[in-house]
Amino acid sequence: MTGSLDWLRARLGRFVRRFRRVPGGRVTAIFVADAAGTPMRACEQTLALVDQGLAEDRYAAGRGFWRLTDGCQVTLILAEDLQRAERRHGLPLGAGQHRRNLVVSGLVGVELRGRSLRIGEALLAWHRVRPPCGYLDRVAGAGMAKALGRYGGHCLRVREGGLIRVGDRVTVIPRD
Repeated sequence: MTGSLDWLRARLGRFVRRFRRVPGGRVTAIFVADAAGTPMRACEQTLALVDQGLAEDRYAAGRGFWRLTDGCQVTLILAEDLQRAERRHGLPLGAGQHRRNLVVSGLVGVELRGRSLRIGEALLAWHRVRPPCGYLDRVAGAGMAKALGRYGGHCLRVREGGLIRVGDRVTVIPRD
């Protein structure tokens, strides 16, 4: 019963947020890792590099874990989805265990598809969803992929570089 109530709350929240005038949110956390499998570390700011990713992160440096068709320059996950996963599965996800770069609040995942986002000084473009994989369980602990489920985040590409800080506004750019 609790699972269906969580689902209903999430759906209603998304429905209500969909009718805001300008979809937007805030960066609540930034995480980078030096190489595949190394611990994520929180930072207050980072530099987005055009067509590379975030400075000091494994993907921009070419030291991440991915298959040829699977790479992401920047990964983003919704704070609300992390909170839901923590409640439902009892796993700690707030300190970077999710292995995503940007945590943002106040957005709805479906609003991001096919859109560009102004995050701080940078412009990023939605590329695709980022489902959790078995590698996540090996690095972050058993059950992590299941906890995130279909809310594993999004892959973004850096179109305009610039500084991104915790607390920066995230604006979803309207379609033409």
